[in-house]
Amino acid sequence: MEEERLERMIREREGSFSVAFPKLMRKVYVWMTLAMVITGMTAYGVANNPALLNMMFQSTGTVIMLLIAQLAVVIALSAAINRMSLTMATLMFILYSLLTGVTLSSIFIVYTMSSIANVFFITAGTFGAMSLLGYFTKTDLSPIGKFLIMGVIGLIIASLVNIFMKSSGLAMILNYVGVLIFVGLTAYDTQKIKQMLVMCDDMDEGAHKIALLGALTLYLDFINMFLYLLRIFGNRE
Repeated sequence: MEEERLERMIREREGSFSVAFPKLMRKVYVWMTLAMVITGMTAYGVANNPALLNMMFQSTGTVIMLLIAQLAVVIALSAAINRMSLTMATLMFILYSLLTGVTLSSIFIVYTMSSIANVFFITAGTFGAMSLLGYFTKTDLSPIGKFLIMGVIGLIIASLVNIFMKSSGLAMILNYVGVLIFVGLTAYDTQKIKQMLVMCDDMDEGAHKIALLGALTLYLDFINMFLYLLRIFGNRE
């Protein structure tokens, strides 16, 4: 009954706001694509600049500072977006994309260009299929989503433990688990974003902020899926 009520509400809202909803959904993917382009160009640019590479990766402290900066920006954006202007929120989203590109520049040193490209297209295809599934499915993915979020927490804890254990076998298992988790989260997050945007009456600033957070969520799903797949299928230099 609850599932039927939810589906009916979504259909009614889509009918009522057929103009705003498609535009907001498009903005989610446009913003996400923009972030991916910024991240990719930044990562490639840094990787091809030896001076920048040496400056950033010459010490563990610099890498830790970059990771902390990333975490701070994404937490601030997610937690305080309602108190920000849309312009500020967008600038922070772009800043996060740039910082991610800087930290990801190391993959061009570790892996071959061909394997990075191959894994990127595999990720794009998988992401696209699961996002479509999340958008069109009539099944409520909330129960699965809660399980997957707990899986992310477990994955983070296990990864931190393995830093000290240095087990290659456990690392490979975590890579496969990570792929499965973020494949599932892509479908769940797409459905959740759709449900939130359906409830928006028009394309006001609040609706745009929801779309921006949706873009950030899917961006994170894509990046994490890509990295786990790269660790499995990437060919090292």
